[in-house]
This record gives sequence, structure tokens and C-alpha cells, in this order.
Amino acid sequence: MPSHNLSAQRYLKTVAMASRLVLVLGDLFIPDRASFKKLLAPGKIGQILCLGNITDRETYEFLRAIAPDLQIVKGDFDVEAPNLALSKVVTHGSLRIGFTHGHTIIPPGDGDSLLIAARQMDVDVLLWGGTHKFEAYEMEGKFFVNPGSTTGAMCTGWWTEDEDPTPSFVLMDVQGDVLVLYVYQLRKDAEGNENVAVEKVSFRKNGGGAS
Repeated sequence: MPSHNLSAQRYLKTVAMASRLVLVLGDLFIPDRASFKKLLAPGKIGQILCLGNITDRETYEFLRAIAPDLQIVKGDFDVEAPNLALSKVVTHGSLRIGFTHGHTIIPPGDGDSLLIAARQMDVDVLLWGGTHKFEAYEMEGKFFVNPGSTTGAMCTGWWTEDEDPTPSFVLMDVQGDVLVLYVYQLRKDAEGNENVAVEKVSFRKNGGGAS
């Protein structure tokens, strides 16, 4: 995926001026573990798709302040929210977008199982979480996106012992049958200094694939 040289904050402002952005995030657990809050100011985001594991009221209220259209599905640690749906579907442009936390996908993160889930939900794009690690790929005409963990929470089995989890979230810009995905990741350089890197992935429905 190509990186962009614009600062993360300036890049978000430039994109937001031209479209209604959809924020996708998940597995938050503890707020303030990642320095993304200054990027997520009210007025820039049209809708939030949250893949679960908010775990506290403070984080919920913070998300509601960013965008009043907050869609949430149940994560495996959302024990105090028994009425949340395990999956939902929204429509943007000509794309049907399904989202789920991912703990109901067996085996977890398995491509074939995700493809089956996407077909059952009858969606063009499937968003899932649970692994705390960003992924985006196209398979058999459908687009699969895992936004990772906004706070960089550790998830056993998905990171090696010498790896530090990378906090991340994604913004979606849908126009017609094209989805442009902006990936924000909090990375550390060799000196341990943190910076937000922005990358872009595009997906076109009906044969366009991902790029």
C-alpha cells in the first residue's frame, strides 16, 4: 500500500472536505492508549461502525460525540451490553457493507469462513475484528477489512513475542461502487518516537478488485 507524505491531521481534513467519511474501529478496551483522539474531532466523520469491545461508558460517549450515527456490534468482552447485535449491514453508494466483531468466525480470521459469512450476509464488503491486527484484501469479488485495535491492545496468537501491536483505525470514503480506504497506524521509529502513518487502499465492486 502506498504511503502519503501529508501529515495525518492535514490528510484527514483534506479528505473530509470532499466526502462523508465512515470511521471503522474496534477492540478499544482502554481509551487513551493511542494518540488518535486529536484526529477524530466532531464534524469530520459522518458515521461510525464500531466492531465491539468498547468496555466502558466513557469511550461510548466519546464516539457519540464524534458522530451521532454510531453503529455498534457486540464484542466478546461487551458483557454489559447483551442486547447488541452480533452483526449488522449498512449501505453506502451501491455497496452493502457488513460488520461483525469476529469472535463468531470459526476459525478466527479464516479467509474461507469470512467468505461464507459475507455470502450469508449478502454483502460486498465485510468488516471484522478480534485479531487486533490490520488487514485488507479482496477475495472472490468481495472486500475484507480488519481495522485492527484502536488502542493497540495485545491479542494472543496474532503477534509474535518480539512484535508490539500497532494501534490502527480506518476511514472509508464510498462513492458509487468504489470504496477508498484510508488506514491510520500509530508507528514507532528506531528511536521509539510515535508518528501516525496514512496509507490508502481502493476497491471497486464487480471486477475492479483492490489496489
